[in-house]
Amino acid sequence: MFSQLLTPVAGNLWLSFLVAALPIAIVLILLGIARRPAWQASLAGLATAFAIALAVWRFPAGLALDSIAAGATFALWPVMWIVVNALLLYNIAVASGRFTAFRDWLLDHLPDDRRVILVVIGFCFGCLLEGIAGFGTPVAITSALLILVGFPATEALAFTLIFNTAPVAFGALGAPITVLGQVTGLDPARLGAMVGRQLPFLALILPFYVMTLYGGLRSLRALLPLLTVAGGSFAIAQFLTANYINYALTDVLSSLAALASTLGFLRVWHPAPDPEFAVRHHHHHTERSHVRGWQGWLPWILVSVVVIVWTELKIASIGQQTILWPGLHNAVEITLYHKPYAAKYVFQPLATGTAILLASLLTAALVGLSPARLLRCITATARQSAIAVLTVALIVALAFLMNYAGLTYTLGMGVAATSLAFPLLSPFLGWVAVFLSGSDTSGNALFGNLQVVAAHQLGLNPVLIAATNSSGGVMGKMISPQNIATGVSVTDLKGREGVVFARTFPHSIVLTLLLGLLVLAQQYLVPWMVP
Repeated sequence: MFSQLLTPVAGNLWLSFLVAALPIAIVLILLGIARRPAWQASLAGLATAFAIALAVWRFPAGLALDSIAAGATFALWPVMWIVVNALLLYNIAVASGRFTAFRDWLLDHLPDDRRVILVVIGFCFGCLLEGIAGFGTPVAITSALLILVGFPATEALAFTLIFNTAPVAFGALGAPITVLGQVTGLDPARLGAMVGRQLPFLALILPFYVMTLYGGLRSLRALLPLLTVAGGSFAIAQFLTANYINYALTDVLSSLAALASTLGFLRVWHPAPDPEFAVRHHHHHTERSHVRGWQGWLPWILVSVVVIVWTELKIASIGQQTILWPGLHNAVEITLYHKPYAAKYVFQPLATGTAILLASLLTAALVGLSPARLLRCITATARQSAIAVLTVALIVALAFLMNYAGLTYTLGMGVAATSLAFPLLSPFLGWVAVFLSGSDTSGNALFGNLQVVAAHQLGLNPVLIAATNSSGGVMGKMISPQNIATGVSVTDLKGREGVVFARTFPHSIVLTLLLGLLVLAQQYLVPWMVP
């Protein structure tokens, strides 16, 4: 069994920390400064990590290759299985005219104002898609719709990525919280309640934050009532559901509450007309769909119902196979925890992606899509998702390699060594984990227990700190190469992920710091907020 080295560089934690951070720094620099395609940045980070793991952490080459293969396999199934089928649903909606019909419904029932559509679609509707599917699909679908009503592609992607932070910790029907409970041994209901006492503050301010970025203070003042209703209804429903109903339903109920409240409010209140943000006379919208606008809701209602029923009936577990990864399972000792590192690959042929595939095929049947047109949708989906699949496989392989070699535990130990400042920096551990893996669920599996160990060592509240890993992780989602690559797959920005990354990176840091300040307050000033 290989025992992970924690301070391999001259026996010094901080020197080891700096070297362990190099692969992440390479990805950040290539994406944000050199503006290279996400797959190239991910490949460079993986190559750097491979060299450092072998030469500095003395990780055996066979184990390194095994961990890379395990990560890439997990990326393909279940992660990209979900994304690819969600993109297929999107293409079926486009080919059948339902996507354009959805836009027409918005134009017919909402004020002639792109700012309003940004709130309704980018925030409310995007949060609903995150609660159902996750893994970048809300970014692809909502940004495509925003582009359809006149938003530049870069703006559409950046705003939806920032909005996407509100629901991520409870995405895919609470999967991140469930996994966090499993790896920490803490009650997932308490962890969900704690996250439900952190993220509502951010959910409340996000509509104001994004509107200021898009339309400036003038737009902030003009839409103040609407922003209050959208952010407030989501935040209140998120708090109430996570604390008093069921954390697994948090995203679905929160987004439905926000969507219903916002659409209802717009029936009695409209912002003053502003020609700068008018939609209906935009040159993109001269042609209307041949189907009725309300039918544009069909694909999204259908996928919502199928996925919720699929999850509630636990259909995904039918035929489930747990595979102990050959050559890697229990072949590494996590020195920090003094226990073997399991390498279990859970294959679910009926995973959530299969549910979305079923919803896609049902949609195709209901809208009368011919087999030939369906085949064209499948071909288009394959073309769109090819680079995203490669990118995600590379970035998740990087995450697995850094995990098994021990680099990530060195990073975690370095952050945990900051003592009283740890609550401020704790969100950044989740941020790093989700940046690498693209998933808050995977981020919790990676650093959740480390957060609890550090909390006990420093005399901090373990429920607060563990929940912070999940809440902090959502801020890394907006800069994750996986999320960005999936988003650009339906736009003309393929290969220019670095442009989108550069737009979202500063906001990712600002929001993570705000969360860190909230955690500091919850630990030292208002500990009664911890359930």
